[in-house]
Amino acid sequence: MENITKTLLLCSIAVLFSPPKPQVVAPRQTIVSAAQVNGTWRSKNCNFKVWALGNQRLRVEFSGTYEYSSPAGPMANTGTGDGTAFITGNTAIFRPEGTDDECKITMTFDRARLVVKQEGSCGFGLNVTADGTYRRVSRRKPTFERSGSVHTGDQRSRS
Repeated sequence: MENITKTLLLCSIAVLFSPPKPQVVAPRQTIVSAAQVNGTWRSKNCNFKVWALGNQRLRVEFSGTYEYSSPAGPMANTGTGDGTAFITGNTAIFRPEGTDDECKITMTFDRARLVVKQEGSCGFGLNVTADGTYRRVSRRKPTFERSGSVHTGDQRSRS
């Protein structure tokens, strides 16, 4: 009986004097308001139109251009896509309607800019991509020109 008492006493002392376990603290998630995401965002050759719909959903329309020189003169490939994005915190995931499952566009709203990363082919047209950093050019409700579609592969002369 004395051995059991000594063992319990030693275990209690060990627990009291053992270093505390590190606590895992989840990083604070940045949450953005509708006013922080709504509007038109622009990079050099691309635009995003965004409008908060409520329930963590955003109406999104993308249009992009890839300009290049050809023997016939300046040319451009264009592409567009639109649909609904789902936002958690300050990050929205957007898959334009009509695209393959591999297409994933991550939109991160960071103060006065929108940082976009495209994964997979979204079918916007040769070399047209949503990747980039965008700045807001308007806070007004955008006029959406499409309704749930992807328009791909246009090639236009830039003359």
